[in-house]
Amino acid sequence: MVMDFRRQKLSIAEAKEMDMVQYLSSLGYEPSKIKGNDHWYRSPLRQENTPSFKVNRKLNRWYDHGLGEGGNVIDFGIQYYSCSVGEFLKKLDGGFSFQRPIQNIPKIKNELEHQLKILKDVKLSSHALMRYLEQRKIPIEIATQYCREVHYEVNGKNYYGIGFKNDSGGFEIRNPYFKASSSPKDITTIKSGSKEVAVFEGFTDFLSLRALHKNLTENSQDIVVLNSVSFFERARPFMEKHQAIQLYLDRDATGQNLTQRALSMSTKYIDKSTLYKNHKDLNDWLVGIGKQQKTRLGSKLS
Repeated sequence: MVMDFRRQKLSIAEAKEMDMVQYLSSLGYEPSKIKGNDHWYRSPLRQENTPSFKVNRKLNRWYDHGLGEGGNVIDFGIQYYSCSVGEFLKKLDGGFSFQRPIQNIPKIKNELEHQLKILKDVKLSSHALMRYLEQRKIPIEIATQYCREVHYEVNGKNYYGIGFKNDSGGFEIRNPYFKASSSPKDITTIKSGSKEVAVFEGFTDFLSLRALHKNLTENSQDIVVLNSVSFFERARPFMEKHQAIQLYLDRDATGQNLTQRALSMSTKYIDKSTLYKNHKDLNDWLVGIGKQQKTRLGSKLS
């Protein structure tokens, strides 16, 4: 039974008939393997490397072999969100969820940011967001140190994502389907009094560096996350107070042009993007080959 997960006044009976595979897909989960009617996933309810969460498409039931529990969509939802049946039905009726892709985002970006309203920010706890971080190879303990779970509203509907706060109190927000910013927009600085500063375009690259080089102490480097390359000039006064400015910018044309411009301005600027040559950015490198090379990165970063 194919149903609209956002329709209003959903009954318990209707919720139970929702296609479990389709619902998991709406949350960002796809099967690791399919054998007959059985769809196998890495569990959305806990962290694991070997898929042991099974959905039988014919029966429309799930079973988590690691937990020894299973059931229908409602049984899954109350575990996934740690909520009551009534609360889960409200979520299906248009409550908190991942935002699906929006067509022509570049054309409406400014309008969308104007319409986006932050409802609250809390400690990261969503299984779906933690799964997303796991896919990006960002350890949960590092993400929770710098990020929040941000609940926000767009056009009367509520969503949530990973939020990274800027110096003016706004958030950069990410989930598997959506990138957005709340006003006011600004850079993010993390100050420790170091003579060196590391500079990133986005916060996932900053978190990637922390993941790759866990031995970095809090006072080993100051940090600048531009949150937009257009804020480079805004960040210059803070960056250029330091003796060394390490640039971890993207490997696309915009990032590389900005890197070359910075190198031409001062010998303080150092291009560190050669670490992830042939990848679009540091996180892309981490996801693609970082797992095999983590142990060799320490000497490269020093």
